Amino acid sequence: MSHHLDSPIARQDPRLDITDLYVFRGETGTVLVTNHSHSLAGENIPRGLHPEGKYEFKIDGNGDAVEDVTYRFTFGEAEADGTQPFRLRRLAGPQARDDFASGTIVAQGRTGRTVEFGSGRTWVGKAGDPFWIEPDVLHAVGAAFENGTTVGLGGWNPAEAKNLFAGHTVYSIVLELTDEELVPVAGPDRRIAVWGLASLATDAGGWRPVNRAGLPMIHPLFTQLDEHLGDHLNEGHPSEDRETYGKTIAGKVAGVVRAYGTAEDPDAYGRTVAQRFLPNVLPYTLGTPAAFGFAEWNGRSLIDNAPDAMFSFAANRAITLGIGKESVTSKPRPLFPYVPIA
Repeated sequence: MSHHLDSPIARQDPRLDITDLYVFRGETGTVLVTNHSHSLAGENIPRGLHPEGKYEFKIDGNGDAVEDVTYRFTFGEAEADGTQPFRLRRLAGPQARDDFASGTIVAQGRTGRTVEFGSGRTWVGKAGDPFWIEPDVLHAVGAAFENGTTVGLGGWNPAEAKNLFAGHTVYSIVLELTDEELVPVAGPDRRIAVWGLASLATDAGGWRPVNRAGLPMIHPLFTQLDEHLGDHLNEGHPSEDRETYGKTIAGKVAGVVRAYGTAEDPDAYGRTVAQRFLPNVLPYTLGTPAAFGFAEWNGRSLIDNAPDAMFSFAANRAITLGIGKESVTSKPRPLFPYVPIA
């Protein structure tokens, strides 16, 4: 799983779970997508977006892993037809980092309907999950990085690989922003870094971060059998990631690489991977085709094979799921809102 139901806190209310983050070039600008409320969690639970939560896209434009602009979605209770009202606020500068800042309302509408506004457009609603994962490979990878062993797939037959998420649905938040909106945020290289954050209002009047997502596959690699780390990785701020999690991730990577014998200095390789993974943000150059693969990490399209790329890089050895985009039952669309509407 990329980020699906990745920690005990996220599983308490899957509406606040971020299953995936995507950033890619759209028809008119840069598209940001987070998916939530996966049907794998069960159909007899609340679905949609949490009316006491906030869902944010955080964008850093100068490489310090501190947000310069935040786009914040909040939702109302579901109506009889199942739709929810929402508001989108833009917060810039110090307000982008302030849980209580009001920012500027730039759009409001209802789920299932496209809303256009001055600097872009948005759509929120139920969609097919465009992500794929093979459960046997997934669990073997998690065990290897927890125990410092090779990935145990001796009895696995790639010809029988299956997509765990085939036929499942999510609730997508899609935001497309014009170049005129984002180019001033980015540096001269037009590079940005993006992460998603879902938080829940507390009884004490504050906000509790529930899920934070940047690069795909971080949780499947390192937290399947370490749920404390799963919760912990959703806390804090990207600017603190290397100091907080660097040694842990480097150690887990070194254990697998040492077991395979694919690096003369496994500890050095582990540090290299941790340096690349952290801070946990998704980089993207505005105006370019998204590509998350072996050659580069530049945004992430809806059809990129993130599991193969991340598993292989972390293990310093080719690891494949045996399936790809052909295993997705709901195909992404070429036109806005791009996600496969369900």
